[in-house]
Amino acid sequence: MMKFRFRRQGTDPQREKIKQELFAFNKTVEHGFPHQPSALAFDPKLQLMAIGTKSGAIKVYGAPGVEFTGLHQDTIAVTQIHFLPAQGSLLSLLDDNTIHLWELVARAPREVGGVKKEGGLSMQEVGSYSLPGRPGIESCSATRVTVLLLLRSCNLLCIGTEGGGVYFLELPSLSLRDCQTLLQDQITQISPVLLYSGGMPRASYGDRHCLTIQQGKEHVTLDFTSRVIDFFTVHSTEQENEFDEPPALVVLLEEELVVIDLQTPGWPSLPTPYLAPLHSSAITCSFHVSSVPPKLWERLVNAGKAQQGRQHIHKSWPICGGKNLAPPAKQQELLLTGHEDGTVRFWDASGVALTPLYKLSTANVFHTDCDPYDNPQDPGDDQDVQQEEEWPPFRKVGCFDPYSDDPRLGIQKINLCKYSNKLVVAGTAGQVIVLGLNDERSDHLVDVLVVDLLQDREGFTWKGHDRLEPRPKPAPFTPGFQPLVLVQCLPPASVTAVALQAEWNLIAFGTSHGFGLFDYHRRNAVLARCTLHPNDSLAMEGPLSRVKSLKKSLRQSFRRIRKSRVSGKKRAVTTPTSKVQEANAALAEQEDIAPVQRRIEPRSADDSLSGVVRCLCFADTFLRDSTNHGPTLWAGTNSGSVYAYALEVPGVGIGRVCERGGAGEGSVCVEAVLGKEIQLMHRAPVVSISVLDGRGKPLPDPYEASQDLAIAPDMTNAHSVLIASEEQLKVFSLPKVSAKTKFKLTAHEGCRVRKVALVVFNSAVQEDYSEHTLVCLTNLGDMHLFTMPSLRPQVRYDCIRKEDISGIASCVFTKNGQGFYLISPSEYERFSLSAKIFTEPFCCVHLNRLSEHTPASDGSIAQPQANGTHKSQMGQAEGQTEEPQGILSSPILDTPLDSPLSCADLTLDTTGEITVEDVREFLATVDEAENNLKNIQEEEGRSSGILIN
Repeated sequence: MMKFRFRRQGTDPQREKIKQELFAFNKTVEHGFPHQPSALAFDPKLQLMAIGTKSGAIKVYGAPGVEFTGLHQDTIAVTQIHFLPAQGSLLSLLDDNTIHLWELVARAPREVGGVKKEGGLSMQEVGSYSLPGRPGIESCSATRVTVLLLLRSCNLLCIGTEGGGVYFLELPSLSLRDCQTLLQDQITQISPVLLYSGGMPRASYGDRHCLTIQQGKEHVTLDFTSRVIDFFTVHSTEQENEFDEPPALVVLLEEELVVIDLQTPGWPSLPTPYLAPLHSSAITCSFHVSSVPPKLWERLVNAGKAQQGRQHIHKSWPICGGKNLAPPAKQQELLLTGHEDGTVRFWDASGVALTPLYKLSTANVFHTDCDPYDNPQDPGDDQDVQQEEEWPPFRKVGCFDPYSDDPRLGIQKINLCKYSNKLVVAGTAGQVIVLGLNDERSDHLVDVLVVDLLQDREGFTWKGHDRLEPRPKPAPFTPGFQPLVLVQCLPPASVTAVALQAEWNLIAFGTSHGFGLFDYHRRNAVLARCTLHPNDSLAMEGPLSRVKSLKKSLRQSFRRIRKSRVSGKKRAVTTPTSKVQEANAALAEQEDIAPVQRRIEPRSADDSLSGVVRCLCFADTFLRDSTNHGPTLWAGTNSGSVYAYALEVPGVGIGRVCERGGAGEGSVCVEAVLGKEIQLMHRAPVVSISVLDGRGKPLPDPYEASQDLAIAPDMTNAHSVLIASEEQLKVFSLPKVSAKTKFKLTAHEGCRVRKVALVVFNSAVQEDYSEHTLVCLTNLGDMHLFTMPSLRPQVRYDCIRKEDISGIASCVFTKNGQGFYLISPSEYERFSLSAKIFTEPFCCVHLNRLSEHTPASDGSIAQPQANGTHKSQMGQAEGQTEEPQGILSSPILDTPLDSPLSCADLTLDTTGEITVEDVREFLATVDEAENNLKNIQEEEGRSSGILIN
């Protein structure tokens, strides 16, 4: 086969301009609860709340959508925060005994994607101060700050120290009044008034985190599931009011924020529009839905309100400072998260505030030790929560509950069809549940069908966990998504891939043993295909197995070593003829492999877990011949195998000539026939499979073409299939399955593919111009963008640290060029690859400062945000005219990935799709990855080319 190498002569200025209008990388906002909070403050005049963390971050929140973030230069815990009321300024005390002054300041307009955006508000540090040591005392503990008291005039700060002294600091200049310093012997001892949480007898209640509320005869002791950091009451600052009459109590806990309604009898908790604990149970997977139909959105909102209780429907959020200036979202977006306890949570991801909408529990489908529908709601959401009949009167509050009653309930895969309201949820014990949306409560028995993926293959014995037992009697299901049928895979291994085709009433699912096809309308198992290799003994043990043999692993390792030594000895004995053959082979290799490519060794077919199904895909395309198209199912495995099945679906493709006897138009059941089987050369795991129409664009989702919700696919020209493996991207023509073009990502860039998505990018300048682009996330944490179907590289962005395996595994893309990934167990980082579409804060705050002063820092220096990110926070500062210097929130075209929370020993409570291979590969190839990055930087200046076979 002849090989031609085409190189571009320079760059095309017109194409470079189009790329600037389409692509721009920004990390925009952090969703969720701040990791490791350590301080809390509230401004009653501006109605703003501030939270400090152990990593040195400060996050300010107001009304939903009003957010500001800043980060101290050093990774030091924030111990105290104090607002200067009504001034948009706050003081922070760090664990290193330094005091810092922050302000909300205006920012100059910036240019994004060729379009100038308005200036906004950002948090800026304007000064810092550290107390000097007392003369004659070597220890610094005497001047260690313990108390900060701000006078009502906001021009003087009183500082109490551990040594008993009191110092006075002028604001905003942060200058010390030496003449007024009071030492310990000058202070008169008085009896203080203390407000505190806790106070329980340690012997009986030492393991509880409590806060007590008393008013007259009413007495409630709130019992939380994590440690109390601080609390405050939201109260009025009007002097004409005789009493404060606080409407709410805000409690900052180590793992969540709880707000108590003090004006409603019983003091119930209020649902939070933001800062919800994403990790109330560890996140195991996620799924994003864009452009949600209004009817589905309304039904989900109503189902969520029914879960919260009637008393909270008309209650407004008490922290309402600032004003959100962002226009209403043009479309509603859903983020679905699967959790370790078997729940699926629906989040409103349309704006800056990630708001919980609805929670689905799958535990009541099964018979477990606990009864999940005895209390289907969160304890803090119901005012009729049962209280223990003992004194003090405890009441469980909060939804953070990291403990799972049964790890087999964990959700591994989610898929939702927004047009048919069908949801597929798959779990750790091989359970695949099909659910439908119902607005009424229902008591019914769930249909159960078992699919044996081993197909009675001999020599395999499952050593892992047992399957979950379905509930034998009808169970009550609340309004929302209710289970229709349960498909149980045998062996009960964790589900690794699912696909839903609601227009054909079909679901496909895969495990480490094989894949199956199920017709949920007719309750019929259509296909079961085993993908196990004879040496896949590890696949029979399961992720929860306790019988994994260390001896077996060592034995296999020694066998590989012995085999390599024996083969090496055999190769050492050569003859003159073999030497000539080796020389010819070496010469051929030099001709075949380009200098910029790395040699890729083929993987052995004997590798463990080679039968794991990595991806599944439905498509209406040409598989049997080039004239008749029809439903197909595609499956890719860990060993580089691709299976393509032609499907006979009643009512779909009636005009086709049926090749199988007795399965014509009147066929009752769906049938599947193996059409193609592809084996990739290097046996690299298949990450994604997508079918492209005659124009090279992805096929629309189910119902979109039939209901004129999207442009109909081109069925006149030849289709193609895009197969993305860990090592390369390759496009094959259909139905002959001949290679058209490819890009060897591992050979060129020295990295491996982890996530792939097909995204539509709209131009920020031309309203009617858009491009379909392939987005690829690698194991090094960088994003590569390619044109379709030519696979020409466009841009590359550094997004996630290569050490952050959990962040890479948890990444999920949207269809409009945005994405989410976990930066801590409780926080999602939101990013955008689009120059036009990005979600970021856009808000204003009315300030009433005593005086304006020039910031202490010079120059516009981009500093890392709370978790190693840069935010482009926008807002309108009223009455603020000067251009700020050294702001913390800045555009992030050059984003540093260092972070106080990005240390290598950070453990995330999430499984995502991390495998043993991922960890082993990371530990073994860190040095290689760094060298590859250097090579990539050196090669960026060269003209790139595409090698076509």
